[in-house]
Amino acid sequence: MKILIKNAMILTMKQNQEIVEGDILIADDRIIDIRKHIHVQADEVIQANGMVAMPGLINTHQHSPMSLLRGFSDDLKLMDWLKKKMLPAEANMTPEDIYWGSKLSMAEMIKSGTTAFADMYIEMDQIAQAVTEVGMRASLTRGLVFLDDDGGKRVAEAIDLIERWSGKAEGRITTMLGPHAPYTCPPESLQEVITLAKEKLIPIHTHLAETKEEGKKIKEIYNQTPTQYLYENGLFEQTHVLLAHGVHLTLNDISYLKGMNGGVAHNPISNLKLGCGISPIMELINEKITVALGTDGAGSATTLDMFEEIKTAAWLQKLRFEDPTTLQAFDVLEMATRHGATLLNIDENVGTLEVGKKADIILVQLNKPHLQPVHSILSLLAYSANGADVDTTIINGKVVMKNRKLLTIDEEELLFEITSRSKRIVEDI
Repeated sequence: MKILIKNAMILTMKQNQEIVEGDILIADDRIIDIRKHIHVQADEVIQANGMVAMPGLINTHQHSPMSLLRGFSDDLKLMDWLKKKMLPAEANMTPEDIYWGSKLSMAEMIKSGTTAFADMYIEMDQIAQAVTEVGMRASLTRGLVFLDDDGGKRVAEAIDLIERWSGKAEGRITTMLGPHAPYTCPPESLQEVITLAKEKLIPIHTHLAETKEEGKKIKEIYNQTPTQYLYENGLFEQTHVLLAHGVHLTLNDISYLKGMNGGVAHNPISNLKLGCGISPIMELINEKITVALGTDGAGSATTLDMFEEIKTAAWLQKLRFEDPTTLQAFDVLEMATRHGATLLNIDENVGTLEVGKKADIILVQLNKPHLQPVHSILSLLAYSANGADVDTTIINGKVVMKNRKLLTIDEEELLFEITSRSKRIVEDI
């Protein structure tokens, strides 16, 4: 199967790469040619005049079934949001609800240009099945909370996820281990997971320093910051780690992260909406710690549009330093593409448009009033575009959306299922 994209403005996201008009040839799941004019017989030709071809966006922190709870618990403090609304509602979810909720998230992500995501939740078989059917790329993690004794059931489910799903769905599914957060993982449990990660050569996905309350809890129990707690328990020794949030980090905390494999998933909209704070991402970047972008679940962020995260991330740092030169357009777009691939540990295959890499490509339509005139494509993408400007989404060499129409999801069926299920889940809460 060959797909030829013609006459696109090509943004490869390689360093110092100029944006040029040209063609991209895809064979099966990979990019095999990028140049000015490609003359070849193809099974499908996509005319991309007026469109930017760029790497698919990568959402590095998600709880996809929480789309079922979008708008259900807004304007609450985080612990009230969690204990009074989220946890009771999630307790009402069936495995089938989780399947449909994750599918709703995938529909939104595809329609807004996201081609890969990192997910942490329960009933991961349901999410993996949805990923398989929909055609997305995903790093899946069974969240591990150790506040009560479940007889090792959660860890067994995490191992089962790794053994059953790693490399499946044409290689689109990868897996991680997911100790939920420092305050939900006592030392012996955390060390058990770290040992398992080293044995199986599996990355770790965890939450870190999302709220001030978390810091206070860890300080009271261990007389450490959450970051120091993870460091002292050996999390950053050899293991590839994806740290979600990283809002309340001291300069000393950041020193513990220097040289780590992996990096920090910055979730600016969720952190703002829940009043958690602003992550010191410039300090992280200055220490050469990789920072990428995530949305968090739609239950908190209410949107999975990565273009909104791109804008918000840039504007926050410009405001924080009162300096408009901080976190410039290319840099923040890099966080949503190349650096996201690094955090998911899939940068050998995706994150840039290059010959030999997997064909995860989006086409963004610029022929719209809010994206004209075209003085700087980078500025338009970083500060003006939104998810609805994505015309076509290609993942692993397959077109999953064209002319804004989803090709692997029946939207009418999806919305019918979501309407009935979401009402039942929140009833009487």
